[in-house]
Formats: sequence, C-alpha cells, structure tokens
Amino acid sequence: MLIYDSLQPAMRACVETRTFAIARLYNNEKTMCDCGQDCCEVCFSTAADKVYECHFLSPADQAQCLRIVIFVCPDYLGQFSTEHTDLSYCFTCRDPLWDHRSGMTGEERKRFLYFIHKLSQERGYGQDVLDQAGFLELVIFLNGFVISRYPRQSCAVRDAAQGALRSRHAQIDEILDYIDRHLAERISIPALSAQFYISGSYLSRIFKDATGTTINQYIIAKRISHAEVLLADGHSVAETSSLCGFGDYSNFLKAFTRAVGISPKKYASFARC
Repeated sequence: MLIYDSLQPAMRACVETRTFAIARLYNNEKTMCDCGQDCCEVCFSTAADKVYECHFLSPADQAQCLRIVIFVCPDYLGQFSTEHTDLSYCFTCRDPLWDHRSGMTGEERKRFLYFIHKLSQERGYGQDVLDQAGFLELVIFLNGFVISRYPRQSCAVRDAAQGALRSRHAQIDEILDYIDRHLAERISIPALSAQFYISGSYLSRIFKDATGTTINQYIIAKRISHAEVLLADGHSVAETSSLCGFGDYSNFLKAFTRAVGISPKKYASFARC
C-alpha cells in the first residue's frame, strides 16, 4: 500500500476513502492534526519507542526521528468488529488512568514495525485484500497492547462488546420494522444506510449476521408474503404489485411465480375458492 511521507495527504486519504492511511515521517512536521471525528490517530516515535495519541505529543516527540502516524476511520473498524472483538476499543474505551502514551518493549517494537513493513511491501494481484488483512492485524496488535498495559480493562472489553451486541440487535429490530412499514415504497441499501446513519457495507453485514439472509432477499420475501394476503383479500394482480412496492409489473410476476410456484393470478383464484 502507499505509505505517505506527509500528514495532510494521509489524513485526506483516510477521510475520503473512509478506511485508513499511514504516514512515515523523517522530519519535524508537527503531528497534531485537526481531523475532528472523521478519523482516529496513533503515532509511534522511535525517539523513545513509544505509542501516542497524536493530540498528546510534546515538542520533544517532534524531533528528528522516525515517526509513524496511523489514521483510521471509526466506521471502517466497525465493519470488522464482532461481538467479541471491538477493534475501536483502544480509541473509545481506554482506561481513564492511561495518559495517552506508553512505552513499548523491544519485542513489541519489533512486532509493530513488522506490521508496518508488511503493509509497505509492494504487491501485485490482491494487494487491496492483503493490505486490509495486514492493517486489521496491526489494529488487533494495538488493542492487545492497550489491554496488556491495563489488565482490568479486559472486563470492560467484554462489557463493551455485550453492550454493542445489544445495541446492534435493537438497531436490526428498528430496520426490520422500517422495512415492514415501507414495503410499498422503494427501499434500497443506500436509502437504509442514510436512514440509520451507518455505512451500506456495515449495514449489510450486521443484517446478514442477525437474520441469516441479505437485505434484498428479506425485502422480496416480505413483499411476496404481503402480496399473498392482498391477492387473497381480492386485490387485483396489478394493484397488488403496486401496493407491495414492485416498481415493475413483470418483475412482480417473475418474483412471485419463482417464490410461490404458481402465477399471482392462479394463486388468487385458488385462495378465493
């Protein structure tokens, strides 16, 4: 992956791609960057083999030495977090006693630089996937580093994960309810993403984890089920297609026949007998 030699391009890349970026600095460029809530930051300095949050650097930390600054979008970490592993933990759930900087052992320093070197290697096919995998390894290492410094945080990790899981289930319930109430309207993943303020990829993943099916498959199944009720109640095929949110009449015929095994017209005649 491209590792930047200045902070602003790296920060800009992180914000624009909503993923992550890394800068390797050999000069005295000031590391503090005002990126608001768009991305989180971590700095490694060889001056004292320490890991910092960028907003807690002293002037001595900006001396002529190698500094590696990592920018990452919180939403990106959320896409890969699980009920057992909150990858944003080192940014959002730190022990209040931690002063935002901590020294590394020689082995930890080697491990950290190994991940950076691994990410900086030029590759061909599959580079994006390898970069993603390598970066997630690095984030797991950083979270483990924080937890190892404050063992009592491991309980907080579990509590945070359980709270996140409960919150996620409540969010899925809201999404299901929204879909049920808007079947007659055009529903898309981008529209749901905007409605619930989460990324489309994250939405798709947590929905599949919770329901065992994709969003589009769920919507079609709910529309077909609703169509069966409407046809049995005496609505025409055309009315049913419109009331169930099928924008195209022919798509409704195909979807219904594929799901039920007979055409809507035949189903209506059988249901009314």
